Amino acid sequence: MVMSRTQAARQDIRPLEIGLLNLMPDKPTTETQFARLIGATPLQIRMTLIRMTHHKSRHTTEKHMGEFYRSFAEIRADGQKFDGLIITGAPIELMDYESVGYWDEFCEVLEWLPGHIHAAIGVCWAGMAMLYAWHGLSKHRMPAKASGCYRHRATQRGIPILRGLNDEFVMPVSRWTSLSSAEIAAHDDLEVLIEPLGRDAGMVGPCLVADSSRRTLMIMNHFEYDWDTLKKEYVRDREKEASTPIPRDYFPDDDSSKIPQNRWRCHGHQFYGNWINEIYQATPFDPEAIGQGPGTALCT
Repeated sequence: MVMSRTQAARQDIRPLEIGLLNLMPDKPTTETQFARLIGATPLQIRMTLIRMTHHKSRHTTEKHMGEFYRSFAEIRADGQKFDGLIITGAPIELMDYESVGYWDEFCEVLEWLPGHIHAAIGVCWAGMAMLYAWHGLSKHRMPAKASGCYRHRATQRGIPILRGLNDEFVMPVSRWTSLSSAEIAAHDDLEVLIEPLGRDAGMVGPCLVADSSRRTLMIMNHFEYDWDTLKKEYVRDREKEASTPIPRDYFPDDDSSKIPQNRWRCHGHQFYGNWINEIYQATPFDPEAIGQGPGTALCT
């Protein structure tokens, strides 16, 4: 939904300022996926697209980047604050964190968060990188890439961020690495809220981890994916390696010539709608007050 200025002026609320730090190569696709999710509530959202300052995108045109994106350096210099920030994943998970070209700036973003963001979500690689930078949690390479629609469950009931989700649901998974539930459990301020079910659940590792002290969620899997995202990834990977296995429980009858169905859309809207609602209820009305004081923890 896109709201006109006339419609927006009738509502006596301020728009929520949501930043999207987009690390994915195909930036227009990713920004559209998240815009659909966070824009699906009745609340007004103003989304700011952010890029790493010195990293040049090879898959998105300079024209697009120049027209729609601001660098993190510009955001920081302007003292801009956000009610919420989403940091996307990136196809670099097999690299050591310190070998990533923008790792130092990524760490600067994490240092900047507490005084400028009310709440944040790190997706896939970004979520793992947050846990590594803040808690020293390492990622673990799996024997093979986990790709497909995996069954998940919420570990607790009555948590606002999980309100409205089914007891069991499917979510797209697409990664080579995982986290250890036991290592996460050793940290009192971390909590696993969604975990996979069925075979290989232990290998794939937890899906959603909450850091209550930082009002941050780390989600390793992909509610934001379109119906054909896994298909495109499968075709891409198969061109590189003919033995690439078909994504699990994704194509009807495991036949890649058939059209896959989106079975996670409603849960994606519910999850990100819950996140927006929790931010709306707790963020200061005065944006300048964001980051001042302890605030209200999400997900409790």
